[in-house]
Amino acid sequence: MTVTRFAPSPTGRLHVGNLRTAILNWLFARARGGRFVLRIDDTDAERGDEAFVAAIRGDLAWLDMAPDAEVRQSARFDRYEARLAELADAGRVYRAYETPQELDLKRKVQLGRGLPPVYDRAALALTDADHARLTAEGMRPHWRFRLDHDAPIEWDDLIRGGQRFDPGTMSDPVVRRADGSWLYMLPSAIDDVELAVTDVVRGEDHVSNTALQLQMFAAMGAAPPRFAHAALLTGAEGKLSKRLGSLGVDHFRAAGIEPAAIVALLARIGTSQPVEPFVDRAPLIAQFAFGHFGRAPARFDDAELAQLNARIVHQLDYLAVADRLPAGMDAAAWDAIRPNLATVAEAADWWAVVTGPVAAPAFDDGDRAYLVIAAQVAATIDWSGDPWHALTAALMAATGRKGRALFLPLRRALTGRDQGPDMAALLPLIGRDAAIGRIAAV
Repeated sequence: MTVTRFAPSPTGRLHVGNLRTAILNWLFARARGGRFVLRIDDTDAERGDEAFVAAIRGDLAWLDMAPDAEVRQSARFDRYEARLAELADAGRVYRAYETPQELDLKRKVQLGRGLPPVYDRAALALTDADHARLTAEGMRPHWRFRLDHDAPIEWDDLIRGGQRFDPGTMSDPVVRRADGSWLYMLPSAIDDVELAVTDVVRGEDHVSNTALQLQMFAAMGAAPPRFAHAALLTGAEGKLSKRLGSLGVDHFRAAGIEPAAIVALLARIGTSQPVEPFVDRAPLIAQFAFGHFGRAPARFDDAELAQLNARIVHQLDYLAVADRLPAGMDAAAWDAIRPNLATVAEAADWWAVVTGPVAAPAFDDGDRAYLVIAAQVAATIDWSGDPWHALTAALMAATGRKGRALFLPLRRALTGRDQGPDMAALLPLIGRDAAIGRIAAV
């Protein structure tokens, strides 16, 4: 069974890049009939916060992407200890004692000699006596994973295609700090093995991490998952934007963006497929394939999202939005107003127009005279059927007005606005007495 995982750290709110990663993992799992796992990477106790854990769950719930299972790394420290011990016995992890300052000096010396700033593995030369001495001196080791330099690291990425890294150009990664806390690399690989993750979908900034983790999988005697590294998001200006790191669910909700719009956009940008206003996610799931993804950065545009959101709002049925509409607004009112909305929240503005009062603009003498006639005619027509067309037909016959001269003064008197929903749908909502009163009031 296909198993994907979304693995955020609870050190802050999810931003648009995180949301895209979650969406791609969810869609791929659903397309394969598999499982989508939420893994909270909470090994950093100092920076983690339970409020962020709750926020992550809430954001996924808002997107209607509840995970099939949830795992917390903080509950799995015993598994990491056991695996570290196994790797130490196999000679694949080792203790080192250099301070950050010493490592920085080594890097500067190497760069000065025109060499790559790769860790020199000096700690591998330490004897048992050296370890005992350093321990007696109060030194606590950090642990590094020893890379195998004998062969290149290669894999076929589901998006980027064939990948090749020379491990000899890479430092043995630190997997555990001197204070005993874990870094990302090894716990993540252990979890992927033990949770039977089959596919890891993440941003292309993790490509070099994947190269290192592939050796960790091999050292544990485990088959690695497949990897798909999606191009990073850029802002509308075409450059990597720090602003994208601040755009999260709270921002989108405040802007009136529908979850369906977020999913529809982030599922398709950066692919050869068109961005479409899907309310039902079935087509997104059925058509999802990494073969559609390109290598170029994916462009996130607020304006495109707003346009997509409006097209989705225009498809939402009354029951989907009823709990967000103002009191008294029924299905007929929603159907009348919906085509003119960019967000569901805007329905309240138009409902206020329906229920009144409205402030009509100033009219010239000609239009005032016309509206006097309109009020008289409105009192005589049949309001049980289609009062708008009955009213305009009678006024055209009585005054000879056509086009904007016929319609616009009526719209302004009835709504106080020059544009808006179809008056044939809006007028019955306003009702006979209120409509005649508004026309006569000018």
